[in-house]
Amino acid sequence: MIKGNIINLFTEEIYPVEVEIQGGLVKCIREVNEEFENYILPGFIDAHIHIESSMLTPSRFAEVVVPHGTTAVVADPHEIANVLGVSGIKYMMKDASTVPLRFFFTAPSCVPATPFETSGAVLGPEEIDELLQLDDMVALGEMMNFPGVVGEDPVVLEKIRLAQKHSKPVDGHAPLLSGADLCKYVGTGISTDHECSVRDEALEKKRLGMKIMIREGSSAKNLEELWKMGGDFLVSDDRHPEDLLHGHVNQILKKAVEWGVDPVEAIRMVTVNPANHYNLHSGLISPGKMADLVVVDDLENFNVKKVIINGELVAREGKALFNVKPAKIKNSFNLKNTSPVDFEINPTRTNNANVRVIKVIEGQLLTEEFKANLEIVDGVFKADLEQDILKIAVVERYGHNKMANGFVNGYNLKKGAIASSVAHDSHNIIVIGTSSKDMSLAVNTLKNNQGGLVAVCDENIYSLKLPVAGLMSVMSAGEVSAQMNKLHKVVNSMGCELASPFMTMSFMALLVIPQLKISDQGLFDVESFQFVDVIK
Repeated sequence: MIKGNIINLFTEEIYPVEVEIQGGLVKCIREVNEEFENYILPGFIDAHIHIESSMLTPSRFAEVVVPHGTTAVVADPHEIANVLGVSGIKYMMKDASTVPLRFFFTAPSCVPATPFETSGAVLGPEEIDELLQLDDMVALGEMMNFPGVVGEDPVVLEKIRLAQKHSKPVDGHAPLLSGADLCKYVGTGISTDHECSVRDEALEKKRLGMKIMIREGSSAKNLEELWKMGGDFLVSDDRHPEDLLHGHVNQILKKAVEWGVDPVEAIRMVTVNPANHYNLHSGLISPGKMADLVVVDDLENFNVKKVIINGELVAREGKALFNVKPAKIKNSFNLKNTSPVDFEINPTRTNNANVRVIKVIEGQLLTEEFKANLEIVDGVFKADLEQDILKIAVVERYGHNKMANGFVNGYNLKKGAIASSVAHDSHNIIVIGTSSKDMSLAVNTLKNNQGGLVAVCDENIYSLKLPVAGLMSVMSAGEVSAQMNKLHKVVNSMGCELASPFMTMSFMALLVIPQLKISDQGLFDVESFQFVDVIK
């Protein structure tokens, strides 16, 4: 029996009740003549998240988010799928099954995300059909290949058809898509979008019937821009462990209310709305529904006092009441040691030349392109630290010995290099640095570590190992966060002022987010969807 002030999402009333629970379900709700200082809410649902981006295994992720009131997530495992295919997805499901948090998954629709990068696996229609038949697979994951949808690629359309055959919704991913192309995209049955970065974009999609996911993650933060327009879900998409220690969906709720969203509407966006869309047996406090409940102190701060999943108390006062023992999985890195010369760009001319540069935008996944004039010394381009033009490279890790070099602006490093095996979505090794020597050292360290994050500063090496697919650690969020904080301090001492330098770097390889990105195969213009030369 749980007592408190219920937020009734049917009538938008608030009144004191006692909630009777039996067999993991809500049995009855009775109004009582008592006064309470706490509020009973349906358990929070994050309707779009990539667990791998937390750098935690599903069980470790549950350990940190359940005390914040998260009782269910809809997770797209396309990060590990790009590395290990179906076996990676089944690892996520196996590890998730060991903890109370309800994990629902979406079948990754774009593995690889584009044909312009090298991944560790390919998921075709046959694999998608197999995955969509699993009980916990509630949708086709975000369709990032919007050019394939608009261009009527038969493989892409077949995956959408299979989702419809299994009566599963199709999640979208169409940044800045507009006009006739957007109509065609929506017309295939794609029903959500979490990539809106400006109000006009979100409004156009909403007018066409798309459900808008307002994202507030560690790197991409769109709540401030979009809340007045209104949305259907509040989601995190990608969230780092140091942020998860402070909050998850409850923190997004707090921000939404601070900006001006009505508390009841905000609660709908993380409970009944996602439950209805993905056909989950939760999201409401109603007889016969899953007894997944959260007790909070008020409707402004959303400080979580108790969390109940399946009728059982699973967290109290910020502490998980269940044990975690992450499953393990075989890892693999198949690449040769690099040399400094591998990170040089050799132009045919001997004087200065103009180059294309990826411009980082703080707090956004979007990048811009601009032109810079760089000096050529001894036949190679040199980074220009005064202009903040640094070297960037992607080194393929799946045994094909591919790599590409380019230039990036926005990191402001004055020395050293940073590298990561988290590089969306194919998760090859990405590295940014001031010199080829330091970049080579960083990449070789990652190879020896079998994945993770590395910073090279004054010939000293700092690292966080991610032994699960090169994406996740089996350590707790606190332990991972402590190592991340140490890395961030090192990177900050090197001159970088970005809030999340490694997560931001990981999106420099994401070829489905405009404008200029880089893969192991070259510099890529997302708007024209083709490779471009570094020299402009």
